Amino acid sequence: MMIRRAGKHAVVLGAGVGGLLTARALTDFYDGVTLVERDDLSGEGREPRRGVPQGFHAHALLPRGLRIIEELFPGVTEEMVADGAVPYEMIVQLRMIMGGHEFARTPTGERGISATRPFLERHLLRRVRELPTVTVRDRNQVTGLMTDAARVTGVRIAAAGRAGDEEELPADLVVDAMGRGGRTLAWLETMGFDRPAEEVVKVEVSYATWYLRIPEGALEERMVLVGTYPGQPKGAALCQVEGDRWLVTLGGNAGARPPADAGEFFAWVEEVVPADVAEAVRAAEPLGEIGVARIPASVRRRYERLTRFPEGLLVAGDALCNFNPIYGQGMAVAALEALAMRECLRDGTEGLARRYFTAAAKALDPAWQLSTGADQAMREAGAARSRQARLMGAYIRRLQRAAAHDAEAAVAFTRVTGLLDPPSALMRPSVLWRALRG
Repeated sequence: MMIRRAGKHAVVLGAGVGGLLTARALTDFYDGVTLVERDDLSGEGREPRRGVPQGFHAHALLPRGLRIIEELFPGVTEEMVADGAVPYEMIVQLRMIMGGHEFARTPTGERGISATRPFLERHLLRRVRELPTVTVRDRNQVTGLMTDAARVTGVRIAAAGRAGDEEELPADLVVDAMGRGGRTLAWLETMGFDRPAEEVVKVEVSYATWYLRIPEGALEERMVLVGTYPGQPKGAALCQVEGDRWLVTLGGNAGARPPADAGEFFAWVEEVVPADVAEAVRAAEPLGEIGVARIPASVRRRYERLTRFPEGLLVAGDALCNFNPIYGQGMAVAALEALAMRECLRDGTEGLARRYFTAAAKALDPAWQLSTGADQAMREAGAARSRQARLMGAYIRRLQRAAAHDAEAAVAFTRVTGLLDPPSALMRPSVLWRALRG
């Protein structure tokens, strides 16, 4: 398909995963792309950045997200594996325990990689820097928009900590990918536009993460995931990552808070994970201190429902929708949004915001449906819920129970949670039969 030129210059605000993927997508349509980031990106990038406070904890790059990243940056998966990322096959080398049931192991052909968030960002940033039309402006903060009537014409930036010394960056398109702290809501009010409606789902999720060196051969798997469910708000994720390390993240949902104390940390592990996994964690060598983080809510901003929106401005990543991170959907959804932006730009810039926000909403609907449904079930266990919600919750529990001994049920469930298939795939007759039989 022939690429249509959309303009001379685009600016992407924020160099997280969403911003990096967006910058890559825009290079197909603009003569130049500038990536603006407040943090210092000149180092090795082996520690979490200040702008990514959750970067210390476990991150899952779901299969659909990895496919898109490989499409945007061909060969990057093998490059990361060669540099230490840990490859694994879904269900075979990933031990999944959902709803209290350990899923049957079976080959799926779906491959993932396990690595820390700084590692992933470092490799994507290197690929972005190699693009001849991209300029990275780190250690710069956005001080405001440049506007002309109802159109955004660029941004004003200044060196971090020096807001009085501004520089103008004219642009045909500006994309706010600044995460939960995105500035678009305030900019809309300043320009006289309505703010989008927000959907807020209270989650009260907490993390505690410890990096360990588990003895070689102590675990056969490369990743162990234990999900929370109604009646059990405690979960855990163990991920083998680069540097011959294991990242052990304890996740507490619906207000349960994992401890930062070593003794209590081990007690949580022994309560939640299988005995052999707990034994391996007990035998591990600690690497550093336990880190903690808390997320109060998932927030979705319904830009697609606005009747007016400034030309020359788009929103991506967590600034558009941020999820309960316990389900590991954020990076995959950011990749889906970058893909949606690229597809919309192929049809030109006429009505771009309306078309992009509609496409992005459709792309993130399945992940939002899965995560908020699970969160509401966690918080409303024992409370009055709709008949439909109760029936769906009961069905998912039956399917998870069936997945403990039925490999096809396990594959169907993991393909949906990996965003490879839509949630409706769980209602196919063959899957329904396995759930009911199970």
